[in-house]
Amino acid sequence: MPLSALDFLLVSKKSEINGLKQLLQMGKLVGEISQLVHVLQRERGTANIYLCSQGKTWGNRLDEKTLDVQLAEQRVHKQLLELDPSGSGLSNASRLFSRIAAFLHSLSTLPLLRKQVQDLTISQPEAMLQYCEVIRTHLALIFEAADSSGDPLISRSLLAMFSFMQGKELAGQERALGAAGFAACNFDDHTQQQLLDLIEGQERCFQTFSEFADIRCVALWQERLIMNNSEFERLRRVACTLVSPIGQPQEMALRWFELTTTRIDGMKEVEDLLETILMECCSQRILDAETSRERQEKEIVLIPVHDNHYSALIPPQLSRSILELVEQQSRQLQAQDTELAELRSTLADNKLVERAKGLLIQHHGMTEPQAHKTLRDTAMKQNKKLVEVAEAIISVAAVLGKTIP
Repeated sequence: MPLSALDFLLVSKKSEINGLKQLLQMGKLVGEISQLVHVLQRERGTANIYLCSQGKTWGNRLDEKTLDVQLAEQRVHKQLLELDPSGSGLSNASRLFSRIAAFLHSLSTLPLLRKQVQDLTISQPEAMLQYCEVIRTHLALIFEAADSSGDPLISRSLLAMFSFMQGKELAGQERALGAAGFAACNFDDHTQQQLLDLIEGQERCFQTFSEFADIRCVALWQERLIMNNSEFERLRRVACTLVSPIGQPQEMALRWFELTTTRIDGMKEVEDLLETILMECCSQRILDAETSRERQEKEIVLIPVHDNHYSALIPPQLSRSILELVEQQSRQLQAQDTELAELRSTLADNKLVERAKGLLIQHHGMTEPQAHKTLRDTAMKQNKKLVEVAEAIISVAAVLGKTIP
């Protein structure tokens, strides 16, 4: 018996549901990576204080922070096992799985880094760079997840979460850099410029977050900004403007660390709400799709057959019903495609910029804010868009045989 239009409508809807379920699993993975990044940032902060004090402060906390990271890693691995290795329902699954491989490799570098920190055989700046590179690889996986989503609402949620996590990571780097400066009782011009770049980078990330996030997340973030500690702002101004020695080094460094940690913990509350809303979005989309499929199944009418061929014409009223279902699903898919196309344009531009920054970080030893500033300054000098400069850098790197992140 030949397959009918309704048969293929149901196949289409089932395919959509399977894809949404895969996105739900990806959302769970992103949530666990969010927690992993948070505890990694705490481990980095503890290691930073330990190294700045030459092993005199917080040595007893290193093992505790390491255990937190290892437990978070186990939860991530559990979610990875739940992913469909075929990549069904995910666009550009090849790059996504490549990002997962890079993410797992970055985790394998942590044991040696921890031993070097414990033995005081690595400098604070070098340890900072290595921790930042691991976290950058984690964030790149979340960005790839946003780009692999075929659903515009879920893509927006993932992009908002990536942008906020990136801003939170820059806040973590500001915490570490400031702690080192206060511990040394000095902020030179280079350090102050780095701090200013980190502050500007945070503002940029949080602006992107505000454009794509649910209004509940934006409202919570605004509350956290209003609650921001005035003492933190005072110490931030000191760090960005003062060159001469200041205060008692250990007390100042620990107080700065305490204030910035409170600020970052507040960011984690926003991050957790972003994760909750992402899960709600995935679950609601699945529910809507399943409800639509059930409605379509009720429209199926068995048509009499004889000798495996249709023996009766479809009644006009049934023909109209099928046509309405086809048109309804086509309109829905077209609306999604239009919204997704607009979002894809933004994601494509962001991806080029992120890849160009990755090249500058990997091959020129820049930090993320420095790489972004280099791209922005070059774009201004050449009167070009940021994405055009990023494309040019990627093209040159390809010609020179440089590894492109």
